[in-house]
Amino acid sequence: MEKVLYTDFVGIDELVGELLKQKEFKKAMTRSNLCKFWQSVVNKKFADKSKPYSMLPGNVMVIACENAIVAQELLLNKTQLLVKFQPYAKSLDITVNDLKFDAKRWVKDTD
Repeated sequence: MEKVLYTDFVGIDELVGELLKQKEFKKAMTRSNLCKFWQSVVNKKFADKSKPYSMLPGNVMVIACENAIVAQELLLNKTQLLVKFQPYAKSLDITVNDLKFDAKRWVKDTD
């Protein structure tokens, strides 16, 4: 019986390397990391009542809010939030020009 060598397998390191080369994957990872910083930017009062939802053209980040009251409170503090958010965005080499607060996008976590 002849011994079969399986040498044409691709290693995990090669797979991850190829994924990181893909523009869309890299963009998705960057945005995911940016969303994780939201909890550090917003005060504890609103941390559980708002979360990043998506990015719109023009580098506008949509923030889902639990209700219209939360959206209004965050809107009143938008300038301060953008200033606090800039160091995090800059570290990921991404720009956030504006924040849009939307109570219609809220989906309650089922943890």
